[in-house]
Amino acid sequence: MKLGRLYLVATPRAGQPEPEFLARLDAALDGGVDTLQLRCKDWEAGAYIALGERVAVLARARGVPFFINDRVDVAAACGADGVHLGQGDLPPAWARKLAPGLMLGRSTHAPAQAHAALAEAPAYIAAGPVHATPTKPGRAPAGLAYVRAVAALNPPLPWYAIGGIDASTIHEVLAAGATRVAVVRAVLDARNPAQAASDLLEALRGVPA
Repeated sequence: MKLGRLYLVATPRAGQPEPEFLARLDAALDGGVDTLQLRCKDWEAGAYIALGERVAVLARARGVPFFINDRVDVAAACGADGVHLGQGDLPPAWARKLAPGLMLGRSTHAPAQAHAALAEAPAYIAAGPVHATPTKPGRAPAGLAYVRAVAALNPPLPWYAIGGIDASTIHEVLAAGATRVAVVRAVLDARNPAQAASDLLEALRGVPA
C-alpha cells in the first residue's frame, strides 16, 4: 500500500470510552489522515488485538495503511498492514521472520540510527522527536538539525518527521526538508480532528513530496 504524507499515531486516552476514540479516528481520516498507527503501550495482547481489529476496519474502508506499534504478534493477529518498531523493539530481521507479510516502520533519533535503519530497508523511517513531547517522556528532542540531517541523506524511501508537530510548527519542519509528518496530539486531541488533519494536510500540499 502507498504510504501517505500525514501519519497519525493514535493512543487511547486514559478513561476515554472506546466509541469516542474510534469516532475521533474516523473524523481524522475524514480530514485527510492517510497513514495510521495504533499505539497501546503496556496493553495486554487480547485487548490490543480487539481494538486493532476495529481500527483496521476504519483504515481499510479508506484504503489507508494501518500499523501497530511495537507488537508484531498483535499486528499479524488483527490484520494490520505493518508494524512500527522502535530502537528497543524486536529487530527488523526477526520481525520479518515472524511475519514476512508485514510492512516495517522504524524509529530513529540520531544520524547513526538513520543510516542503520536505511540499511534495514524498512517501508519508512520516522525521524525525531523534533520537539519535546509527552509521548516520549525523558527523551531529549532531536531538533530541526536532525530533520535537516535526514533530508540531506535523500532517503530512497518515505520518512516522517515526528515529535511535537502541529499547525504552529509544521512550516519550520517542512522548511528543514521534511515532506511528511507524523502527529499525535495535534489531531487526536484537537477540538475538531477532521479540521486539524485538513489544516496539516494543506500545509503538506504546499511542499513537493
